[in-house]
Amino acid sequence: MRRALIVGLLVLTPLAAGCGGGGDDTADTATAEKVSAAASAGVVAPAKVEVIAGLTGCKPKIRIEADELREGVCRTGKADYVITTFPEEKLKQTWLDSASVYGGTYLVGTRWVVGAKPEVLDDLRPKLGGEIWKLQGIGPAPKS
Repeated sequence: MRRALIVGLLVLTPLAAGCGGGGDDTADTATAEKVSAAASAGVVAPAKVEVIAGLTGCKPKIRIEADELREGVCRTGKADYVITTFPEEKLKQTWLDSASVYGGTYLVGTRWVVGAKPEVLDDLRPKLGGEIWKLQGIGPAPKS
């Protein structure tokens, strides 16, 4: 299980670097800020990469296939995003806790997470449901 989480984080790192929010140069603790509001469509996507991708109009390329998680990449003309699914909710929470070190913004649902730029997540949310989480990360914020 640890190996899959580490692999997931290694894959997550480049995405999180491109999706991190601004902030001051002080070290922040790893916290998650939930942006709540029900999805306008009222849809909650199931925890299967291919189904979630299909709801967004994408055919994913699976890049991690493990007992603890599955991860697929969607590359479209409009955006790139990563869909990660988990067989249990507690594994998703462990992944989010680990990802919080890197910061970034994610669309989070029941046993699934989508990582992308915030504006992409805003577009996907009506199709998938879920909540947008902003993970603060640790260390200094990147300079713009």
